[in-house]
Amino acid sequence: MRVPPQLRWLPELLRSAGMARAFTLVTFGAVFSSHAVQWMAGQVTYVAMIAGLCVIGLGMLVARRRELSFLRLVPITLIVFVIWLGISVFWSYSPSDTVYGWVSFVGIAFLALVVGHVRDTLQTARALGDVMRWLLSISLALEVIIGILLPEPLHLLGIDGNIIDLGPIEGIFGSRNMLGFVAVLALITFVVEWRTASVRPGVAVYSVAVGGLLAALSRSPTVLVLAACVGIATAILAIVRRMQPHNRNTFQWSLGAAVVVGLAVAYLFRHQIIAAAGEDFSIRANLWRMMSIFVRFYPIQGFGWFGPWPYEQYPFITINYALDKSYSTGLNAYADLVLQVGWVGAFLFVAMVGIALIRSWLVAGERRSIVYAWTPLILVTLVINSLFESFTLFGAGLLLLVVCLVRAGQSRSWRERMESVARDDPGLPVE
Repeated sequence: MRVPPQLRWLPELLRSAGMARAFTLVTFGAVFSSHAVQWMAGQVTYVAMIAGLCVIGLGMLVARRRELSFLRLVPITLIVFVIWLGISVFWSYSPSDTVYGWVSFVGIAFLALVVGHVRDTLQTARALGDVMRWLLSISLALEVIIGILLPEPLHLLGIDGNIIDLGPIEGIFGSRNMLGFVAVLALITFVVEWRTASVRPGVAVYSVAVGGLLAALSRSPTVLVLAACVGIATAILAIVRRMQPHNRNTFQWSLGAAVVVGLAVAYLFRHQIIAAAGEDFSIRANLWRMMSIFVRFYPIQGFGWFGPWPYEQYPFITINYALDKSYSTGLNAYADLVLQVGWVGAFLFVAMVGIALIRSWLVAGERRSIVYAWTPLILVTLVINSLFESFTLFGAGLLLLVVCLVRAGQSRSWRERMESVARDDPGLPVE
């Protein structure tokens, strides 16, 4: 491809490390602050920002095309899942909403693909850590100003100013559950930064303190569950990393069997668990029971992909009317998938995430650097949070999910074997 002389600087800029870092920071910043951007400037502005980033990301991939492996570009499981979401337009009750939801999904996923290919794991975690420090610090500052310093709350960015009562607070993320989710993701990232000495000790201590404080002040019912599960996963991963290789496989198989048995027991006693969990989870259970009624109409293919619920479309308007609520999601990513794209879509999603989690977990158990623990721990957080929220299907949750899919897909896969064969046989192309 011939480049005009006056534009020869552009490919160099798009290939540069500085551009890759700036793109990653802006992408994380824009997507994680989506609620604040839309509250202040509207949805059109946010969509324009994402579209502009996609154009820049495409230019970066084109500029780096000689560095990229075609086999490693997009995980096959993600391609299959996106195709299934796309073809649901043919049976959707609102094809236009399905097209919009699909394009939104693909746009965020594409940004994540670019980040996954222009930054390695440590660079990605560092960029996320920098963005989280700013966003959480801004959230805390605004909560203090609105809730304590001002005589009357402004309700700016949807902040209720409850920090004076020790929560629940929302920060700039729109809801306490989203703040709690982001805080847990941030804490994982901050600890990895700390352990890899990527930031100064003072910055690391401040980051963990702010993340922990906001997680507590969010008073989100899911934070304790997330923190407990991530803590258990971290402890188990630490044990695995210290094991001798000949003992590791046996332990991993036993661990996998224990997880399967645990999930089966939890499903069998789900009603008792929900009853013991409190009112917040009982409210969710009522929503899920109502959704299950509509799942029976189209159990295989669902009603079509929408992402966040369009309030005026069936069956979402009917569900909200029956419950006298205004839910924008099913408060469970797996239930949302079954309702929108059927059991086929849910199976493809679980397979996609499960394969990535297993690959990244095995890599983290074998390699010495603690940075390899970031991907499986982020995936564990997304998997557990998906039981109580649908954040993983759009926005910041989807962005991190696809980044982790790319990271996991670059190791312990058929791609490595094919590229190894290609290196041994010079006549076989790898790109």
